[in-house]
Amino acid sequence: MDVFDAVVVGSGFGGAVTAFRLADAGLGVCVLERGKRFPPGSFPRSPHETAKNFWDPDSRLYGMYDMWSFSTMDALVSSGLGGGSLIYANVLIRKPESWFVHESFDGGREDWPVTREELEPHYEAVETVMGAERYPVDVEPYRSTPKTLAMREAAERLGLPWELPKLAVSFGDPPVPGAPLEGGADNLHHAPRYACRLVGECDLGCNFGSKNSLDFTYLSVADRLGADIRTLCEVRSFERVPEGFLVSYLKHDAAGDGDRPPPVRHTVGARRLILSAGTFGTTYLLMRNRSAFPALSPALGTRFSGNGDFLGLVFKARRPRPDLPGETVPRLLEPSFGPVITSALRVDRKGSGARDRGFYIEDAGYPEFLDWLVEQNVLTLSDRVARFLLRRGWSRLTRTAKSRVGRQLNDAMGKGLFTATSLPLLGMGRDVPNGRMFLRDGHLDLDWKLAASDAYFTQMNETMRAVSHSLGGRYAANPLWLLNRLITVHPVGGAPMGRTPREGVVDPFGQVFGYPGLSIADGSVLPGPVGPNPSLTIAALADRSADRIIEDQ
Repeated sequence: MDVFDAVVVGSGFGGAVTAFRLADAGLGVCVLERGKRFPPGSFPRSPHETAKNFWDPDSRLYGMYDMWSFSTMDALVSSGLGGGSLIYANVLIRKPESWFVHESFDGGREDWPVTREELEPHYEAVETVMGAERYPVDVEPYRSTPKTLAMREAAERLGLPWELPKLAVSFGDPPVPGAPLEGGADNLHHAPRYACRLVGECDLGCNFGSKNSLDFTYLSVADRLGADIRTLCEVRSFERVPEGFLVSYLKHDAAGDGDRPPPVRHTVGARRLILSAGTFGTTYLLMRNRSAFPALSPALGTRFSGNGDFLGLVFKARRPRPDLPGETVPRLLEPSFGPVITSALRVDRKGSGARDRGFYIEDAGYPEFLDWLVEQNVLTLSDRVARFLLRRGWSRLTRTAKSRVGRQLNDAMGKGLFTATSLPLLGMGRDVPNGRMFLRDGHLDLDWKLAASDAYFTQMNETMRAVSHSLGGRYAANPLWLLNRLITVHPVGGAPMGRTPREGVVDPFGQVFGYPGLSIADGSVLPGPVGPNPSLTIAALADRSADRIIEDQ
């Protein structure tokens, strides 16, 4: 059996940062990641391959998307080397200082035992390693990105702060879409990388290596430092022994499409164990193995939040026609041009009331092929093609001498204005972290009271509607909202930090109360929503936690 100074379970924003820091300090590190590697060019785009790109090992699916469904909420997380960085939208925003709150709410408290000042050096360290840079709007073609300009205009009209957040994306120096990046194949995939091609595919995995995801940054450096990175290794159990911990995992075989052999169980030893399997993964593992850790805090499973995630849509946007006052023309927003997110506007908290919790609204892009799915749907396309064929048939019957049919083909294709004048809006902020996770028949379940966050989501809806109207567009909220149901891509909480075991599962440095050597470094330790995209704060907390582990060692 292999024995390591530290075993890290998971390779997301907490696990990757921790693995690098400990390996850099000279510790023997093993990373156990349940998913597989996704080098550039391996992210599926075809319907056949995309259908298999989900995580469900019981069904022999070892893909990237892991969908969790509960009674009032659905959540999408990632499985693969690099965790959520494979599918996130690259945004790195520091949690505003005034959002590190100490507030009571119906059913509990949101109490942050760390401060913005304490996290500042760790924010800076993470931004440096992730190669964070802002969208380069000072040069073409970036300067004329329609959705970026539209968000800035909406913020100005509504009197809201607007910013270009730092992105973990390489645009090149100087910025040139698709240009080869310096460093060549100096990464654990040994794959060349190229500057962002502005095709809106960040959330599907970047096939050009333009995203500075964790496999290209922290994990590549950890690999060079000697960390043992093992993929398709799904941790199922762990226990304490006098020398530290024993960690048991299943080694999956994802090769080929035929019958695969059953997974093989392995065990490794660890003097220190760091759980970084994500909000759901870590909470589930702790609950499944609670008999081996009976002194775990009663706070396990509490403080769940969806980080205020909400989806809205601007559609059929229009702008004034310069030459004819009072007349309007379609306003092109082109959401498929650029990375998924380029800019954000912020509604700050003014007090502690239910409508004063604060949130961000960001522009959202998507791959261009989705435009075709929307515009050229079967019914619409068949109607256009039928008209084109009737015209050609009539010309044949009447022997009309007209050989140029460009206009007819143009009509058959359609104008494509619905998608060109639409823009998804991504909202996130400070919903009420009153969710509780628990096991039901061996499966993870969630009890989350949406009513406590109604005022927050109502204000989010009103602001998104105002953004839409300021752009001359109509507004539609996520239809799931009408069914009193939400979807999140930023689940947090479940093993929250606190100052005492009554307040949290871990202390402010991620150390599990009552179990020296056992730490948690992922989104589950957050005692409430971050507000902006939580990846940077999760990574900064992991960097801070690594300091304490290294000091103890």
